[in-house]
Amino acid sequence: MSEPRIFTVSDDDDGIRLDRWFKRHLPEVSFNLVSRWSRTGQIKINGNKAAPGDRLESGQEIRFPSASAEPARSARPRIRRDPLTSDEEQFVRGMVIHEDEDSFVLNKPPGLATQGGTKTTQHLDRLLDGLSDERGRPKLVHRLDKDTSGALLVAKTARSAGHFAKAFSGRTAKKIYLAIVVGVPDRAEGTIDAPLAKQPGTGGEKMHVDHENGLPAKTKWRVLDRAGNRAAFVELQPLTGRTHQLRAHLAALGHPIVGDAKYGGPEAFLTGGISRKLHLHARRIRIDAPGGGKIDVSAELPGHFKESLATLGFDVNAADARSPRQSVPAASTPRKAAAAAKARRRERRGERRARGQSNAKRR
Repeated sequence: MSEPRIFTVSDDDDGIRLDRWFKRHLPEVSFNLVSRWSRTGQIKINGNKAAPGDRLESGQEIRFPSASAEPARSARPRIRRDPLTSDEEQFVRGMVIHEDEDSFVLNKPPGLATQGGTKTTQHLDRLLDGLSDERGRPKLVHRLDKDTSGALLVAKTARSAGHFAKAFSGRTAKKIYLAIVVGVPDRAEGTIDAPLAKQPGTGGEKMHVDHENGLPAKTKWRVLDRAGNRAAFVELQPLTGRTHQLRAHLAALGHPIVGDAKYGGPEAFLTGGISRKLHLHARRIRIDAPGGGKIDVSAELPGHFKESLATLGFDVNAADARSPRQSVPAASTPRKAAAAAKARRRERRGERRARGQSNAKRR
């Protein structure tokens, strides 16, 4: 009899369904086979029988038979996908900001779901067909929320997918996010250490801080710039990978991410021409490559984020130009910070006015 296979659920898989876990990590195992194993009690999570629709939690142990122990089937069902249009292929190829023999790094736009679901037929997982080669189609190894933009790593082979999945679960991968938040934290930097759990009554679609039943969750943050007391430009580094971690943590801190109605409600929106889209962007990903060395890639901000930075007087390059040890204006000096932001806005208006006058002279 073949030995059973055992996997540990990583932080990036926290909250997904069991059948989705198989589709993400073991696409060769069909849904029908997963269902049969479930009906016969051969799939167990932490020793208990499991169903395809069960939600997984980080750290759980999944045990199931080896697929090689199943009888061969000549007419094994295959997942049918509608072929991509030429525009869709061009669209996904346009997202590629890094490619090597083991991986792609994509700059995912806001509004595109990473994986499909109920009523979600257009998603990145489907578009990956446009990056397929003789080795097959690329494989997702982590995810971003639908409305979060930025750097997303995709593995080219099953071998590299296993390597990257181990790096994410072992927390050796480093991810840096940028966000604009409502208001300004009372310190220049800090760590949010607040366990998160699925909020009852939301179907697992929303998280909340739960010190009794929540799973450990930590987020490092630092303020890069501020616009008076109205808003702050912040850098975030998740030290764990819970569902909606950054969004839930910033809301718990009292400074929801701009545009995040789910966690900030009406207070998550700013007036004065600031976009109502979510202002959360995966700026940089750094991870060990399977063959040695590092993959270290940064993703450009989307248009609405750049426009909001300019409107608020923030410098788009602030995160990249500053070292972690440099400080920003502390909350105890709001007048100086507000004056500096105002001066930057005035300077930009002057530059635009000068360009306008120059163009008028040419006419």
